[in-house]
Amino acid sequence: MALSDLVRDIKNNSSNFINGHKWVKGRFNWQEGYGAFSYSLSQIESVYNYIQNQEEHHARQTFKDEYLDFLKKFEIEHDLKYLFDWLE
Repeated sequence: MALSDLVRDIKNNSSNFINGHKWVKGRFNWQEGYGAFSYSLSQIESVYNYIQNQEEHHARQTFKDEYLDFLKKFEIEHDLKYLFDWLE
Protein backbone atom coordinates (compact mmCIF):
# COMPACT_ATOMS: atom_id res chain seq x y z
CA MET A 1 0.00 0.00 0.00
CA ALA A 2 1.30 3.44 -0.83
CA LEU A 3 2.01 5.60 2.22
CA SER A 4 -0.19 8.38 0.85
CA ASP A 5 -3.13 5.93 0.62
CA LEU A 6 -2.55 4.74 4.17
CA VAL A 7 -2.46 8.30 5.54
CA ARG A 8 -5.57 9.21 3.55
CA ASP A 9 -7.44 6.21 5.00
CA ILE A 10 -6.28 6.90 8.56
CA LYS A 11 -7.34 10.54 8.33
CA ASN A 12 -10.68 9.66 6.75
CA ASN A 13 -11.57 6.88 9.20
CA SER A 14 -10.41 8.76 12.29
CA SER A 15 -12.30 11.91 11.24
CA ASN A 16 -15.47 9.87 10.74
CA PHE A 17 -14.96 8.19 14.13
CA ILE A 18 -14.34 11.45 16.00
CA ASN A 19 -17.27 13.22 14.30
CA GLY A 20 -19.54 10.20 14.77
CA HIS A 21 -18.87 10.28 18.52
CA LYS A 22 -19.13 14.09 18.64
CA TRP A 23 -15.87 14.35 20.60
CA VAL A 24 -15.27 17.95 19.47
CA LYS A 25 -17.48 20.98 19.00
CA GLY A 26 -18.21 21.52 15.35
CA ARG A 27 -16.70 19.28 12.72
CA PHE A 28 -13.24 17.74 13.10
CA ASN A 29 -11.01 17.73 10.01
CA TRP A 30 -7.34 16.99 9.52
CA GLN A 31 -5.26 19.64 7.82
CA GLU A 32 -3.72 18.88 4.45
CA GLY A 33 -0.47 17.02 4.16
CA TYR A 34 1.54 14.75 6.45
CA GLY A 35 5.09 13.90 7.36
CA ALA A 36 6.63 10.45 7.54
CA PHE A 37 10.06 9.25 8.56
CA SER A 38 11.40 5.74 8.27
CA TYR A 39 13.77 3.86 10.55
CA SER A 40 15.58 0.57 10.13
CA LEU A 41 14.42 -2.59 11.85
CA SER A 42 17.39 -2.33 14.21
CA GLN A 43 15.81 0.85 15.62
CA ILE A 44 12.43 -0.72 16.43
CA GLU A 45 13.00 -0.77 20.19
CA SER A 46 13.93 2.92 20.19
CA VAL A 47 10.84 3.78 18.14
CA TYR A 48 8.63 1.68 20.43
CA ASN A 49 10.05 3.41 23.52
CA TYR A 50 9.57 6.81 21.89
CA ILE A 51 5.89 6.06 21.26
CA GLN A 52 5.39 4.71 24.78
CA ASN A 53 6.92 7.84 26.32
CA GLN A 54 5.61 10.40 23.85
CA GLU A 55 3.48 12.33 26.34
CA GLU A 56 6.44 12.74 28.70
CA HIS A 57 8.74 13.56 25.79
CA HIS A 58 6.45 16.32 24.51
CA ALA A 59 6.33 17.87 27.96
CA ARG A 60 10.04 18.65 27.37
CA GLN A 61 10.03 19.38 23.62
CA THR A 62 7.15 20.63 21.52
CA PHE A 63 5.98 18.70 18.48
CA LYS A 64 6.91 21.67 16.32
CA ASP A 65 10.50 21.76 17.59
CA GLU A 66 10.83 18.01 17.25
CA TYR A 67 9.44 18.00 13.70
CA LEU A 68 11.80 20.79 12.63
CA ASP A 69 14.68 18.84 14.23
CA PHE A 70 13.69 15.76 12.19
CA LEU A 71 13.72 17.78 8.98
CA LYS A 72 17.19 19.06 9.83
CA LYS A 73 18.50 15.66 10.99
CA PHE A 74 17.32 13.92 7.82
CA GLU A 75 18.43 16.85 5.63
CA ILE A 76 14.96 17.34 4.16
CA GLU A 77 14.61 20.54 2.20
CA HIS A 78 11.50 22.43 3.21
CA ASP A 79 9.83 25.82 3.22
CA LEU A 80 8.28 26.81 6.55
CA LYS A 81 5.25 28.28 4.78
CA TYR A 82 4.29 24.77 3.56
CA LEU A 83 4.51 23.07 6.94
CA PHE A 84 1.71 22.51 9.44
CA ASP A 85 -0.63 25.11 10.83
CA TRP A 86 1.08 24.89 14.22
CA LEU A 87 -1.15 24.89 17.30
CA GLU A 88 0.77 26.50 20.10
